[in-house]
Amino acid sequence: MITSYHAKYFAYELTKRCASDSIEKLAAALSDAQVDLNPHQVEAALFAFRNPFSRGAILADEVGLGKTIEAGLLISQKWAERKRRLLVIVPANLRKQWSQELADKFHLPSAILENRSFNEAIRAGNLNPFQRDGIVLCSYQFARTKEPYLRQTNWDLVVIDEAHRLRNVYKSSSKIATAIKLAVAPFPKVLLTATPLQNSLLELYGLVSIIDDFAFGDFKSFRARFARLGNDADFAELKERLRPLCKRTLRKQVLQYVKYTNRHALVQEFVPTAEEQRLYDLVSDYLQQPTLYALPASQRQLMTLILRKLLASSTYAISSTLDGLAGKLEMAAAESEAVDTLPDELPDNLEELEELADEWEENGNGTVPAERVRLTQEQLAELRQEKTKLREFHALAKSIIKNSKGEVLLTALRRGFAAAAEAQKNQVDTTIQQKAIIFTESRRTQEYLLRVLEATEFGGKVLLFNGTNNDPKSKEIYHQWLKQHAGTDRISGSPSADMRAALVDYFRDEAAIMIATEAAAEGINLQFCNLVVNYDLPWNPQRIEQRIGRCHRYGQKFDVVVVNFLNRSNAADLRVYQLLDQKFRLFNGVFGASDEVLGAVESGVDFEKRIAAIYQKCRTPEQIQFEFDALQQDLEAEIAEGQRDAREKLLNNFDQDVVEKVRIQSRDYLDRFEERLWRLTRYLLAPYARFEEREYSFTLERNPFPGETIHPGPYRMGKNVEDANTYRVGHPLAQRLLAQAKALTVQSGEVMFRYPESGKHISILQPLKSQSGWLMCMHLTLTALETEDHLILAGVTDRGEVVDGVQCRRLFDLPGEMKGDMLLPPDTKQTLEDLTARQMREALDAISTKNGTWFDTEMDKLDHWAEDRRASLKAELDEIDETIKEAKKAARLAPNLPEKLERQRALRQLESKRTEAWKTFDEASREIDRQKDALLDEISQRLHQKVEQVTLFSTRWSLV
Repeated sequence: MITSYHAKYFAYELTKRCASDSIEKLAAALSDAQVDLNPHQVEAALFAFRNPFSRGAILADEVGLGKTIEAGLLISQKWAERKRRLLVIVPANLRKQWSQELADKFHLPSAILENRSFNEAIRAGNLNPFQRDGIVLCSYQFARTKEPYLRQTNWDLVVIDEAHRLRNVYKSSSKIATAIKLAVAPFPKVLLTATPLQNSLLELYGLVSIIDDFAFGDFKSFRARFARLGNDADFAELKERLRPLCKRTLRKQVLQYVKYTNRHALVQEFVPTAEEQRLYDLVSDYLQQPTLYALPASQRQLMTLILRKLLASSTYAISSTLDGLAGKLEMAAAESEAVDTLPDELPDNLEELEELADEWEENGNGTVPAERVRLTQEQLAELRQEKTKLREFHALAKSIIKNSKGEVLLTALRRGFAAAAEAQKNQVDTTIQQKAIIFTESRRTQEYLLRVLEATEFGGKVLLFNGTNNDPKSKEIYHQWLKQHAGTDRISGSPSADMRAALVDYFRDEAAIMIATEAAAEGINLQFCNLVVNYDLPWNPQRIEQRIGRCHRYGQKFDVVVVNFLNRSNAADLRVYQLLDQKFRLFNGVFGASDEVLGAVESGVDFEKRIAAIYQKCRTPEQIQFEFDALQQDLEAEIAEGQRDAREKLLNNFDQDVVEKVRIQSRDYLDRFEERLWRLTRYLLAPYARFEEREYSFTLERNPFPGETIHPGPYRMGKNVEDANTYRVGHPLAQRLLAQAKALTVQSGEVMFRYPESGKHISILQPLKSQSGWLMCMHLTLTALETEDHLILAGVTDRGEVVDGVQCRRLFDLPGEMKGDMLLPPDTKQTLEDLTARQMREALDAISTKNGTWFDTEMDKLDHWAEDRRASLKAELDEIDETIKEAKKAARLAPNLPEKLERQRALRQLESKRTEAWKTFDEASREIDRQKDALLDEISQRLHQKVEQVTLFSTRWSLV
């Protein structure tokens, strides 16, 4: 039982704004998160904006440690603070995954902006679709092309995933990086990357300059001093200057918090039939022709890759596309114009088409809009011959009913299930589950595999997962799921998101096998499944890692078995698999692909293009061998061992004691935070709901706020709630109750606090037992570097003894009841006001001292920046002096008078250049001072304190 005093106090505590370096700052985000957070993740989120002067941070944990969750905490906290202009820039193939993770793990809605949705918004009259309250997700390429729109939006936070793509921003050739840097320059930023340093320390300069242009002087001074780190002093200096900007945790450092399982590989070999091999050879030869009329010239490379993917997938996958290409040629012949679009059926067959095109565009192979070209009679004749060929290929593909790869699928599954069951046996008290996810890149292959499996012992236990999910079984599963979760917030209202959730639940509870396209590799978590089957193997290693990562992730209890299909008669396929397995280490070990290797190939698209080029130009086993040897050598050159060591020494500042302290503090504070929310909710909803105290659940029988959308029905606090609405501080009902509690009018009265009923031992309250007195609660808001709220409590006993703030707070941990109205005596009121005034001064002094420390840190940074800039300018002067010295020496050694005169004139020009350089140096020095003064003015304005105070209540108290 609590009182209106409790409710008002709790509401202000639950909504107060806290200092950036306090664990309380993240309270709402920690409470709302639907995932078990590890302490290193909480510490990283705190680190990003611990200093109120901070412009952001680079979060550089190793692969698999949850950088997305760290960023999600920051985004969630901004959301809780009503700062909702939030931008997330990610690789094109991660947009859906991010959207799903934010929804599943933080209850945060987001919108993906790409060309289609952007143009629709513009046509609807929206002048800038980026300007909206909410989370906007977009790709790198899209951010670059829409740079002017990005600049016009006042972002509260910008998150950039896979930020190593921006590390060469200091190079003039890095167009995308430069555009993104300029677009988001003024706004707070968090960069996420597992590989902040790959080949050169200059990459660190690039990434840091995106966060803060004042961390280092300029590119020249950084390169001169830090590029080679020739002495210990420079190394120590660089490490110290990176410390407030970059946070990196290694997997081996958090093994006590994060348990990892292994992954093991099985290879299922197959040999194509004569007819399949003939089809492969014919299509390969066709793709190697110098001129192809069926493929738009602007998309020849991309389409060649796609056709090879479909050819390797199944005859069903390539058949419909060959038919579509022939159809395009027929239309082109009728119109005497070149083909400028792709076959209509292709996006339905290969769902990743648009994403693939985006990725290739991001990596410099943008598709130029094709113009319709008139064809000559000679070209039309060639076009018709090509159409005839494609019709023949299509007929051959259609005649092949059984695929040799499909014929060994059952064998592969049985081997995989046996290995997966073996992995599960090691776990005590576990019922062995038979679950497998089969990945294919083609919808047509997906349908073929369903037919194959339905005719086996797995019939009735298979479901499909793809980009549309519009087959009858998926629709039935979806409708059943909607019925089951009616009236709960498991239903998001987004049909596509709810369909995904329904299929995943069905896979977990009912089905044995899910056959999935790439749509399943993005944003769904399948840690209940420990068998991954790559029926088609992508050439992009990051896509493979993404697939396996659906199952081999935090929360997986068993070792994960990965089955890969391999064409034994294809020399190129064998070498690709060898690279993926041995070089990228994708299929074995605890951690899978190392971040060094994945970082070396950036997005994986360049590697994919290299593979595609080898398939395209090599015809003999010898050529294939030579090209793959060259590719392997290039990869080894990219993964520089020395840079890896430098990175760990420079960036690794993991502190076990700090992380352990965060673990304890976050758990203690979160328990208190959620307990207060629960007690407040019970008090205010007592007339409207039935409560189950032990389960922290209640059933809302009627809406306490008519006219507002609050669903009656079951609610429960906790994580991963499936049979009720998840009740949390960010829920609309909780938000409404907090506002109601803050608005409560409380008169001076008496509260009797009941110690025995609390069931707690609170030693600090022992001296107050059987005593009574008065207390006052004051709300203080201080705005300086940041806005902070403080609740100041002061009390006295009837004996005249002071009850300190901590004792007053702990009184509200006890149940209480109202005992009637009481009038606060004037002399006691004065005493309480004096006590609260003293606490206010102490709070202000503490904040002022802390801000002074931050100020000194910022001044040190600016001094370093100014020194760097002057050193850079001075280095240029020294170069000119050295040149003059050499010129004087050359003039003295001239063999004759005319040449001496000529060299003296050249010397005079150099001396004039030096004079001008000194003038430039003086002007630049003054400009540096002006810039420093401007920054000082900005800082001094932010340091100006504004104080507001309000008395929330005063009450008589007694402790029994």
